[in-house]
Amino acid sequence: MPVDYSKWDALELSDDSDIEVHPNVDKRSFIRAKQNQIHQQRFERKHRITTLKYERVVNDGLLARIDALLKALESHKQDVEGKKDADEIDEVVFDCLVDVQGDGSLGEDQPPGAPEGVHSKEEQPSYSKMMGALVDQVKTEVDKSKAGGAARYDGYVKEIGGHLMKVQGLQKDLLKELNRLEKEEGSKITSESVHTGFNQSHVAKAKPAPAPTATATKRPAKKAQPELLNAGAAREAGEETPGEEADVEDGALDTAPGEEDAGDDDMEASPLAKRFAKLKPGDYQASLQFISANQEVLAEKETDGLLVEAFTAQSNAKNKKEEEYARQCVHQALLLQYCRQLGKDGVGLFFKRIQTQNHQAQKLFLDDVNGTYARIRTRTAELNAQKEEEGAERETIQLHAVDPNTTINIVTPPPTAQCTTDDERASRAIFDTFPPGLQRALESGSLEKVNEVLGKMSVDEAEQVVEQLGNGGMLSLEEGVIDATTEEGRKAMEEIERTHQMPSGAPEDGAGGEEGGRVVEVESEGKDAGKVEGGGKGLEEYLDEMD
Repeated sequence: MPVDYSKWDALELSDDSDIEVHPNVDKRSFIRAKQNQIHQQRFERKHRITTLKYERVVNDGLLARIDALLKALESHKQDVEGKKDADEIDEVVFDCLVDVQGDGSLGEDQPPGAPEGVHSKEEQPSYSKMMGALVDQVKTEVDKSKAGGAARYDGYVKEIGGHLMKVQGLQKDLLKELNRLEKEEGSKITSESVHTGFNQSHVAKAKPAPAPTATATKRPAKKAQPELLNAGAAREAGEETPGEEADVEDGALDTAPGEEDAGDDDMEASPLAKRFAKLKPGDYQASLQFISANQEVLAEKETDGLLVEAFTAQSNAKNKKEEEYARQCVHQALLLQYCRQLGKDGVGLFFKRIQTQNHQAQKLFLDDVNGTYARIRTRTAELNAQKEEEGAERETIQLHAVDPNTTINIVTPPPTAQCTTDDERASRAIFDTFPPGLQRALESGSLEKVNEVLGKMSVDEAEQVVEQLGNGGMLSLEEGVIDATTEEGRKAMEEIERTHQMPSGAPEDGAGGEEGGRVVEVESEGKDAGKVEGGGKGLEEYLDEMD
């Protein structure tokens, strides 16, 4: 069988053992010169191919505009009927040119940028300038004919049509030369033409997530705080609450300017992760199909979100079905974590091992799931018990007006720059020491908002705040402070609510000249909660007792 060596004809060699040179010429110098010649020709050929392609792109844009100009001239031919003045004919032509230049359907007015090294010394003019120069050149030719009226207009059409044919002919020549150079370039085997063959890779692209239809609810920003594992024990040990809870924003308090768009750091499971959590734990084929169709579920945040979902579900679980959902969330979260940690081919590797009968990987995975769920169940039980214990013992301080027909007026001191007396400056200094949430509640002048902030504080903190409010003159509390937690105080409150008048033992007119009294009420949510004694004492005596 004869051997076909024709495939080697495409090789272009600069070094050949059979090469023969003149005896007076050094063979090595000749080979190097041949190499340089081949490389130079190859470079010039590639540069010429790039130049021709770019010129054809620019000419295509010019051809489209010349053709549009000819169509515009044909459509306005009736406008020149009866006109003999050359200026009038020229005006119609230039109006057509303006229409073409403003036509956005023809693309950008500026031609695309030239490749590196192509026409680098020349500034590429815009298509508008090209068309303007073309019409000027045509006008010069038409003026030489000294024609007028419709003949002058036909001369414009004829000359512009001639330029169109010239550009079309140029495009044909450029295409012919381009095909020749590309054929010559492809006829030689070079290092640049070598590429990897028979190589295929497949990437399962995730489907784009559907646009959310529900409007996202803007949640207020929360100040970052260290989480205490046993916050109740810290309170029992006598440690004071820092008062940061008074600055937690909720729907009842006005948010400060600039805080509306603050991000929320709470981790939550996405709707995609929740759908994945509803898959049956033993149905690994369904989980594999879900992951293949939704690659974004492998993100680390989805694993964290499912663990948070499991913790929340277990905390609120009331029956076996809800507890099973919490364990299901743990199973799916750890499944995603294992797939991610096993590397590039982790998904296929995990499901191959987990579905193999009697494989050690299945036992290790299920033990991890059971252990994680057991820790979550134990911790949620401890937290629920702790919440019940704290809820039974917590007491709060609230401010109330004795007479329902009167209100407590809150006086906020002016800014430091606007203070005119020492008392105002001292009051402002006290005001600046309050948490931002309490400051905004005082500035609103709403007693409900002030009480809401006080309710988030411990009793000691609330007492200190009430004392500072009194010292700063921000609360005008009358004499006749009644403790509503005592038997005597409750009877007085019932009498006030029934008669809508001050009891006989309490003064009706205070030193400030305002009507009605003020009540500092200590509300207790537990049976054995402590009580703050007030009786019928005035504000100054009440504050002295707190000291």
